[in-house]
Amino acid sequence: MQIQVNTSNGIENKETLERWAASEMQSVLSHFKDDITRVEIHLSNESASKAGGDNRCTMEARLVHHQPVATSHHAPTQDAAFRGASDKLKHALDKTLGRLRNHRDHDSIRKIDGAADE
Repeated sequence: MQIQVNTSNGIENKETLERWAASEMQSVLSHFKDDITRVEIHLSNESASKAGGDNRCTMEARLVHHQPVATSHHAPTQDAAFRGASDKLKHALDKTLGRLRNHRDHDSIRKIDGAADE
């Protein structure tokens, strides 16, 4: 699983933040590692000139043989925005991939002995 972190110009300590974000995503999404090819993270401060600002984190997970899953979260701090978006992404992947796995694990009613005879 490849993790790509992008930050806007208004963000300080970009290199440290990018390393931390990549490390966090590796651990948060570790049980999806076989299903995800790449995760893109976009961190920005939408009002960098104002005190406090509106921080936004957008994440997109590219899945093997499926459509990408994307989430976004706004918060007062970069940390809160990142954690909110990562929680949403994990939940969305649980829902999407769990549904696919459950569908694959069930037998067809056509294959059950005696079901076709009724």
